[in-house]
Amino acid sequence: MLNKLLTPNGPGRPKDPAKRAAILEAAQRLFMRNGYDGSSMDAIAAEAGVSKLTVYSHFTDKETLFSFAVKSKCQQQVPELLFELAEGVPIEPVLLNIGRSFHQLINSAESIELHRVLISRGAQDGKLSQMFFDAGPQRLIDEMQQLLIKADASGLLNIANPLAAADQFFSLVKGGCNFLLLIGCAKPQSDSEIDNHIRDAVALFVRAYRP
Repeated sequence: MLNKLLTPNGPGRPKDPAKRAAILEAAQRLFMRNGYDGSSMDAIAAEAGVSKLTVYSHFTDKETLFSFAVKSKCQQQVPELLFELAEGVPIEPVLLNIGRSFHQLINSAESIELHRVLISRGAQDGKLSQMFFDAGPQRLIDEMQQLLIKADASGLLNIANPLAAADQFFSLVKGGCNFLLLIGCAKPQSDSEIDNHIRDAVALFVRAYRP
């Protein structure tokens, strides 16, 4: 949750959580809008309405701020709450909610632009791409893996390799449309097309792993 990202760490004077939240929100906007190289710490400080020194007091450098901004964005769009599996609840609606949130996150205009920047930069230096993956996609895979372990233990699904199944689920939801958006060969799907796609992906996944 976002509160976890706002909790001050280490000794010294407690950090202002409101300023920390403002910095994270400003960083999200600028990184999504201008990319990593086009977003300076000065610009982020100005966007957040704080001093540059305040930005550095909360986040030691630009790379750290980028990592926290990605993590915060993912937690806002696909919160941990979605991966909870209450006793007696069917698995299908849980997967549908995760699928809809994930689809919305990865296919947003901001996300598409950020992925293009990362792909371009990754050819020269993969460090930033690795930071992005660890802060965003890896967290979602980990959460999904834990959900599938619970679903297997409760008998809702029969999954021998939850990690592989988690990757398969997100790949199904992503589909071919995401790639077409990345290379500029398609327009965003309509609401009905998105809903049909996610329902089909969930149905296929459940059918493959139903006990």
